[in-house]
Amino acid sequence: MTILLLAACGNTGGLGASRNAPYGVDPKGNAVDPLLVGHRLMEAGEYELALKAYYGAAGTHGVNADTLSAVGSANLKLGRLGQAEQILRRAIEAEPGFVPALNNLGVVLMEQGKMGEARRVFEEAYARDSGQSDSIRQNLMRAIAATEANVYDGGQEDPGQYQLVRRDKGQYVLLTQL
Repeated sequence: MTILLLAACGNTGGLGASRNAPYGVDPKGNAVDPLLVGHRLMEAGEYELALKAYYGAAGTHGVNADTLSAVGSANLKLGRLGQAEQILRRAIEAEPGFVPALNNLGVVLMEQGKMGEARRVFEEAYARDSGQSDSIRQNLMRAIAATEANVYDGGQEDPGQYQLVRRDKGQYVLLTQL
């Protein structure tokens, strides 16, 4: 009787699953790519979980431009601009023409107020993308507008220093504080 009981405990139902495997999981099955999981989590707004998935992707695929760009974009969404900038620069060092990393670096630079450098990065991304992406073109247009606004607004005096005062009918005097 004891022999039959022990033999029954060793039976795994023919699946070859180990005793510690969760029910319904085939340990010989293929896992989902963690990079794809991270992208789906980003779309769902789960940026912290996406970041963890991207770290897993770096372990699976290695630290390359694609995984670094993904980690950088997750940090950008989490508001960690310094980390995002550093990681995206590493992605561009790994693959200088990687358009997603260039675009995301441009966004980080815009968020940090570095309009001139952001414009240069967007111009490079736009050129490497051959103008195919609407989002890169829009980002470039914003950067151009921001840099031109800084050039035109930066050289003017503070408008609070001048006052326009009406003296008579049709006569105005511009006063300033000296």
